[in-house]
Amino acid sequence: MKKLVLAYSGGLDTSYCALYLSKEQHFEVHALSVNTGGFTASEIQTIQNKAYQLGIKTYKNIDATQEYYQKVIKYLIYGNILKNNTYPLSVSAERIVQAIALIQYAKSIGATHIAHGSTGSGNDQIRFDLIFQTLEPEIKIITPIRDLQLSRQEELDYLQKNGVQLTWEKAKYSINKGLWGTSIGGDETLTSHLPLPEDAYPSALEKTKTESLKITFQKGEPIAINDQQLSPVLLIQELNTLASAYAIGRDIHVGDTIIGIKGRVGFEAAAALILIKAHHLLEKHTLTKWQLQHKEYIANWYGTHLHEGLYLDPVMKDLEAMLSSSQQYVSGSVFITLKPYHFTLDGIESSHDLMQSKFGSYGEMNTLWSAQEAKGFIKIYGNQTTIFQNINSYD
Repeated sequence: MKKLVLAYSGGLDTSYCALYLSKEQHFEVHALSVNTGGFTASEIQTIQNKAYQLGIKTYKNIDATQEYYQKVIKYLIYGNILKNNTYPLSVSAERIVQAIALIQYAKSIGATHIAHGSTGSGNDQIRFDLIFQTLEPEIKIITPIRDLQLSRQEELDYLQKNGVQLTWEKAKYSINKGLWGTSIGGDETLTSHLPLPEDAYPSALEKTKTESLKITFQKGEPIAINDQQLSPVLLIQELNTLASAYAIGRDIHVGDTIIGIKGRVGFEAAAALILIKAHHLLEKHTLTKWQLQHKEYIANWYGTHLHEGLYLDPVMKDLEAMLSSSQQYVSGSVFITLKPYHFTLDGIESSHDLMQSKFGSYGEMNTLWSAQEAKGFIKIYGNQTTIFQNINSYD
């Protein structure tokens, strides 16, 4: 039998693939789950049990959470990256790490084929295929959901017809959970006007009394909550637990897909949004005007290339080098207040704060220049505009 590695999450799409590829296509299916922060130990056990009921040969789960942070999330924080000023790239970021782990595993066991459950109308198909074909072009890619153009109901019907009596919670919705957030797709997100219902989101509102937090960064990386030192991964998990109790981090992202159509997806990413906004505020105090300006478009390109599956292009390492260099003095603490459904940034404290009163206070007294020097500066600063307006009439 031909050996095939299947990207397996235990959801409806990949469960269909597991049964179809083993029963109909006669592959020796080796299912692999790459944990990028979306699975608990009990969930992994449940996924494994489901996998073996679907006729697979072996099941394996790889924990890539630390690698996910070091290779991807760290740079998303450095760049304050929000796609279209909204979406923290929760799914697109983790797909890169998952795809690399999948193809490496396929090579290690001598698989001739690799499969995933992406549809033909989304971005994931491109992210997986690009990584697979770049790192191992000899391994053939199989995509049953895309190739057969299946609906979710057709997948359910096939599984039930073949005696599979498993259940998929919220089968109406496509849920992707990871360290950097959870995405939610369903009937409502296929429209331009309907919101997701309350029960579609993974976290319900539990707290209504405000709570203060202090997040500490060292050279751009989060290292502590309320002075408790934590590794970045544990800090993200802890922050998500604290903030999701307030139902923070919910939104719907509308963007342009790689294949040229508009896409709409709901998400919940409490920790990601808080860390990005807190880090950005700290940067406003510790970076120069020109660092902030050039970082913004560099980060935008980094996020765009990552979102579109171009992680292996060497330009990404070049962009990462600039983002890393910019973080040398981004150290300090940010004060935050958690509230139902939102949060506020209250201020920062840093020994690298460039807003130092001894050099002058905005709108108040200054100590570094005289009134005469200010007048001279303004006159020279306006020379270009003055010359233009004297030669050309104002329209």
